[in-house]
Amino acid sequence: MSESVKKEIRALIDRETLGLNTKNPELFLDMIHPDMVWPWPPTPRDHDPAQWNFVLGRFNRERWRHNFQAIFDHYELVRNDRNIVKIVVSVEEDAAFAVMDIDSLWRDKESKQEIRWKGRVCKSYTRLTSGEWKFISQTGPLDYSSQEQKPADATLGAETRTEMSGFLMP
Repeated sequence: MSESVKKEIRALIDRETLGLNTKNPELFLDMIHPDMVWPWPPTPRDHDPAQWNFVLGRFNRERWRHNFQAIFDHYELVRNDRNIVKIVVSVEEDAAFAVMDIDSLWRDKESKQEIRWKGRVCKSYTRLTSGEWKFISQTGPLDYSSQEQKPADATLGAETRTEMSGFLMP
């Protein structure tokens, strides 16, 4: 079953990507959970969450639509490379996260100043009681290029659960 969940998560990611590429926030705002939060590091090298901030606060559809539309109106999307590194689904199949490497380059239409979102992000998803998946959290992009990379292991979730079993409720 987790393969079908992974397919659903990929579809949400594809919808978000299409919304960014076509500059249409309506394509991805519907998939955002009303309790979504999005902490953002000041730079991709700021791995310590004590340094992070909120740019948009808790999800507010109109505020977020306005913010994304302002980006779309004032910036040209030069590049939007997005690669899914892995998707992990909870044993209960009610939560998932996707690890992605992104490289998005935006250029101000007037000043030509560039803003780059580059790094690894972790997108979290939750399944509602209705069965619908919603995007509930994401880290800002972080640069891990100077750190030793361990291979993505699909069994990591199960191993972590086993190690944490003393903390899980029966």
